[in-house]
Formats: sequence, C-alpha cells, structure tokens
Amino acid sequence: MAAMTSTARPLLNRRLAEFGTTIFAEMSALALRTGSINLGQGFPDTDGPEEVREAAVRALRDGRGNQYPPGPGVPELRTAIAAHQQRHYGLSYDPDTEVLVTAGATEAIAASLLALLEPGDEVVALEPYYDSYAACIAMAGGTRVPVTLRPHESAFRLDLDELRAAVTDRTRLLLVNTPHNPTGTVLTREELTAIAELAVERDLLVVTDEVYEHLVFDDAGHLPLASLPGMRERTVTIGSSGKTFSFTGWKVGWVTAAPALVTAVRSAKQFLTYVSAGPFQYAVAEALALPDSYFAAFREDMRAKRDLLAAGLADAGFEVFRTAGTYFITTDIRPLGESDGFAFCRSLPERAGVVAIPNAVFYDHREAGAPFVRFAFCKRREVLAEAAARLKGLAVRG
Repeated sequence: MAAMTSTARPLLNRRLAEFGTTIFAEMSALALRTGSINLGQGFPDTDGPEEVREAAVRALRDGRGNQYPPGPGVPELRTAIAAHQQRHYGLSYDPDTEVLVTAGATEAIAASLLALLEPGDEVVALEPYYDSYAACIAMAGGTRVPVTLRPHESAFRLDLDELRAAVTDRTRLLLVNTPHNPTGTVLTREELTAIAELAVERDLLVVTDEVYEHLVFDDAGHLPLASLPGMRERTVTIGSSGKTFSFTGWKVGWVTAAPALVTAVRSAKQFLTYVSAGPFQYAVAEALALPDSYFAAFREDMRAKRDLLAAGLADAGFEVFRTAGTYFITTDIRPLGESDGFAFCRSLPERAGVVAIPNAVFYDHREAGAPFVRFAFCKRREVLAEAAARLKGLAVRG
C-alpha cells in the first residue's frame, strides 16, 4: 500500500488549529478511568419526566419522525415553541416563519454564526464562554472580542463601559449568554437594557443563548433580550429542550427570530445536519406544554442541589461564587493554596475522586480564569453529598 503523501500544509483547517479535544471529553474520560464522580460535564444522571419519554416511544411506534422530518422542524414542535415563548414571556412568533428546530443549541449557535458572519467581522462575546462559541466564530472567519465578567461581591459581573469600548466599526454581532455558563451569572434588567441600547445605537445583530431560561433562582425569573425595545428584529434567541427536560442526548434545540434572520440561519443549518431527532421532536412538543408546576418543581429541585453542593464546596475550603442561574457553580481554588485550575482539575480525581472543569478553558485571557473551577450540580442528591464528603478531605489535608 502506498504511503500517505506528505505535505507542508497541516491537515486540520488552520481556523481550528487552536482547538484540540474539548475539555469535556478529556475530563469525562478521566472520570471513567479513575472511577470518579463526574461533576465536570453538564448532563443529569437521571432522565426527565416519564410522560415525555413515553411520548418519544409513542412517536417511534406510530411512525412519526422515523423518516426525514421537515427542514425547519415538525409543525407540532414549532407551534409548541411559539406557544412557549408567548406563555412565558409574552413574545409572539409565527411558527412557520420565525421558529427553526436545530440539533441542540450547539448547532443553533454554529448555524447562526456561520450564517450571519463574514471573514473579518468582529463578535463581542462575554468571557468566559462556552467553548463552541470560539470555534464557531473561527469557522465563520470572524474575530472574537472577549469582554470579561469579573468577580465582584461573590458573583461575576459585566462591566458595561468595557462592553461599550469593545464595539468598533468592525463589530457585526454581540454574543450573549444568560443565564451564564460557567459563572452562574444572570444578567440584570439594567445590564440587558444597556446591551439592547448599545445594539440599537450601533445597529448590531445579537445572538443570545438562553438555554438555562428555566433555571433562574430568584423571583424575577428569566428576561429574554428579544423582549426589550428595539431588539426583536435584531435578536436570534436560542433555546434547548435538553437543559429543561433532562434529555440531553436527544439534541433538540431551536431558534426564534424575525423571518429574515430565521431564513439566514436555516440556510446554514440545512448544510449541517439538515434534520435530526425526528421522533424526539414530537416528544419535546408535548414537554413544552407541561404545566407550570413542572417548571417550578424542576427549578426548586435544582436550587436545593445548588445549595447542597455549594455548602459542601465551602466546607472543603473553596471560595464559592453565587449561582443565580444554570446548574453550575464556579469556585476559586486559591484558598486551598492552589492557583492553576488545569493542574488542579487533572489531579483532583486522584486526590479526591471527583472531576471538575477548569474555567480557564473558557477564556481567551487564560490568566483571568486560571484560579477558577466549575462544578455541575445536575446530579442526584446522594451523588452530590458523596462528592462533598470526598472534597472535604482537601481541607483536612490542607
């Protein structure tokens, strides 16, 4: 067999050269190898509502979605998404022209950025950010401009002056995430209003990742950016069933936006997966119609799990930042005499039998995120209690 021809040019597209295997894959493999409790990757360790799972089984058996579903998503799900936005936020969307179903929020992010960016466009994103943001901006040929959320009074806060200063004549788009992964920050009405005013003033598009919308732990609840003045026509809102209904493997997400924006995103999406998750789309349509009591109970369960793990982390000697939304807690490891989050997370399985994620992987300014480590609390309470007990040994040995 002939040897592979060598070339001077690397095989991997140079836009992706800085991105290796995701930290989630690395740390989940480490959890398996060491038998550690995996509080790194954000997936629940129990399934969501039984009636939703049965709805998927019923769709499979009835032959709904077993062949290619419509490109924009099955009509039942698009209608359910529009009804969800109206019911929870008073936002009216046409299910035929303003809703697009995607293969999870990750594809929604990719399709949005590939559709809306051209080489040289700048994207202002809140740092730290979910790792696919950087990769998708790179694949689109854009330039990411991070604005760093910084610790302030036990939480991470956005500096609005820094955000405004980051916008230039080359800025095309603001990429916003609230509730925010990994910090657990929920942007306030005042912060969102300032973002909206900046977008209108500078005529910017906004892609807003709101997948943790039903995990806001204060009484005010989630405020969609698209609901603010001047924002509906310039905002692509991304949602996800996985985070709300605990079926992350189904990969059913969506985009809601004005018709021209949905058309643009769909033009890119059709060349990615084209379609996906046919039977699951019908099940998610039923899930979105669950009563308010489901969403309230889901939020309260996660709040209790947050409090359980936060107390355990504090007892172990971490500085614990307040989680206002999502199912993640960010901690500072410096009180434990540590400063390198990567080294700490790679040694933690052997030291304590627990896996976490170093926040620095979510930063362009790696030094800004170096001492911060993220833990996921979307696990059974007994698992969180055991993890807390194992981590307490760090403080004892310290």
